[in-house]
Amino acid sequence: MKRFGFVAAMALLVVGATGLFAFLQDQGVLFIRPGLVIQVQSAQVAGDGTITVEYTLADPKGVPLDQTGVNTAGTISLSFIAATIPKGQEQYVAYTTRAASGAAVPSTRQAAADSGGATATVTQGRYRYTLGTKAPAGYDATATHTIGIYGSRDLTPFGLTTSYGSTTYNFVPAGGTVTNVRDVIRTQSCNRCHGQLSFHGGSRRGIELCVLCHTPQTLDPDTGNTVDLKVMAHKIHLGEDLPSVQAGKPYQIIGFQGAVADYSTVVDPADARRCEVCHDQTSGATQASYYLSKPTRVTCGSCHDDVNFDTGQNHAGGPQISDNLCANCHIPQGELDFDASIKGAHTVPVDSTMLSGLVAEITKVSNTAAGSKPTVTFTVKDKSGAGVPLSQLSSLSLTMAGPTSDYGYTSFGPNITTPGYVTESARTASNCGSDGTCTYSFTNAIPASAKGTYAIGIEGRRTETLLNGTLQQMSVQYGLVNKVTYFSVDGSAVQPRRTVVTIANCNQCHYALSLHGTLRNQAEYCAFCHNPSNTDISQRTNAQDPAQKAMPPQGINFNLLAHRIHYGENLQEAGRSYIVIGFGGSTNDFSDVRYPQMSPTGSPGDTRYCAACHTNGSEQTLPGDKNAVVDPQGPINPVQPITSVCTGCHVTTAAASHALANTTSLGESCNVCHSSTSDQAVSKVHAQY
Repeated sequence: MKRFGFVAAMALLVVGATGLFAFLQDQGVLFIRPGLVIQVQSAQVAGDGTITVEYTLADPKGVPLDQTGVNTAGTISLSFIAATIPKGQEQYVAYTTRAASGAAVPSTRQAAADSGGATATVTQGRYRYTLGTKAPAGYDATATHTIGIYGSRDLTPFGLTTSYGSTTYNFVPAGGTVTNVRDVIRTQSCNRCHGQLSFHGGSRRGIELCVLCHTPQTLDPDTGNTVDLKVMAHKIHLGEDLPSVQAGKPYQIIGFQGAVADYSTVVDPADARRCEVCHDQTSGATQASYYLSKPTRVTCGSCHDDVNFDTGQNHAGGPQISDNLCANCHIPQGELDFDASIKGAHTVPVDSTMLSGLVAEITKVSNTAAGSKPTVTFTVKDKSGAGVPLSQLSSLSLTMAGPTSDYGYTSFGPNITTPGYVTESARTASNCGSDGTCTYSFTNAIPASAKGTYAIGIEGRRTETLLNGTLQQMSVQYGLVNKVTYFSVDGSAVQPRRTVVTIANCNQCHYALSLHGTLRNQAEYCAFCHNPSNTDISQRTNAQDPAQKAMPPQGINFNLLAHRIHYGENLQEAGRSYIVIGFGGSTNDFSDVRYPQMSPTGSPGDTRYCAACHTNGSEQTLPGDKNAVVDPQGPINPVQPITSVCTGCHVTTAAASHALANTTSLGESCNVCHSSTSDQAVSKVHAQY
């Protein structure tokens, strides 16, 4: 009871004296240890169909938890699902169901959590639950059965958030090894983009649990749409590109208490044709290759929902009355990209194996002293290593920027209108050898007053014709991978620009992030142009939208741009938008971007998980010694570097006022409260759990 006495005292401290909240954060959290780990120890189905499960509850350190919250902190609420995979089938049928009705389906039964069961304590941290639901008469005791448990641990009385947990347990009631499983996609594949896949308030986590309820037996009675996971997941990820959505019919699921989930605006950042982003062949999933070997009308029709397999409409193979012949035409992989095979039909053109490829390297930079015009030696080759004549490229440029301490305010001459950098076409490079080695001398010089380290990067692209002379002939434009090299202009040690984000982190979601017509695809190169002094002014004067032409320029510094884009649809809640005018005066409105990282309560758009993009804890370092950022449409212009970073997401006027009030002629004082060791450190105020 001494232990509980301490917990109770902590609760009184929080409830009775909120000024001691910081004490709870520093000391109480170490004792309470937020988190919930659920593990099933055994499960059985009796002869009369009674289902029982024995399970344990613990904190992340393995200390047993009291489900009632009396002897340990936090009351724990649990829900149970029981399901089976019938012999000869591949998906679950849930025993635990509930009645449902709606406008489209007057009466149906949906897979759901158990009700009417009873919990018994075995010992603290170990419990036995007898389900109110029984297995039906004549159930197959030799088939795979699965118990799913999900729950929450309420720590809000202690000034903390609610902890969530879930687990599944496979068994065969008659005894023996489980051989028939549903293991197509692993949760870690989803979590690369979603952070922590969770839904329905946050307690239902992971694909292993989802497949117990999201089965063919369950419909949304309000829309008539199935919530079968293989259908729903495909439709969600195709989102706005679904043929049905393009035709004007939104894709919606109506859930608890009539909440409408509209997925008609979803855009897959990886391109939904890249099936193996989700169907990861290296995940260890037992059935990872099923998408290649077992095509079905239901699965394929979930994305291609303008195909009518009964009539043959929009299906080159005509009517199909079963799935028996699907694999005859749709083999895993054919002889050519873009054929009827599974991989061929989903080939993204820039990923085609038929492309020759384009690989560049910067091998040397000479004449690097301040005031000099650098000479760059570089190579351009195809993927086989053969040199590529520059005449075959539609674009090849070298960009110079500096210093690397922070880009943006260096002038490369009175005739250069690009702020902080200069780009020159290198297609005229001289002395190109047959091996693809070329040299190019800049016509613009490094500023005579330059100090420190400067950088040069390369970009280029080509267009190739694939399947020439066939009905599928196509032109594909693609770029080389940008390369950046650094050099000293004054004899000091070379200091590359700080690494804040890595393209590998970007590509956890985007797979192959490439912008500006495939020319730019590396974060360290993007920072050359997306620097503190740059805006979209060069294109805004050409804006196709008269209203946008009349607006001030939009700041496009990399930290401002990236934060605002990912904050996306959250901007609207603050009455803000983020619109950049691009090439040709195009309007690029990022105000509806739905960030895929999920909150602890199971909603997308949670930008608190900074490490999804940032690397090596760079989000913890507040860059107070960097250049001020031009932000003509922002409440503060120019805005100081730390404020620019933070108000990329914290877009309210109150947040801007707070930052401004803590900025003087001496600079920003953000580090006083928000440094990595402070009570309001970035890691603490952005903590999700």
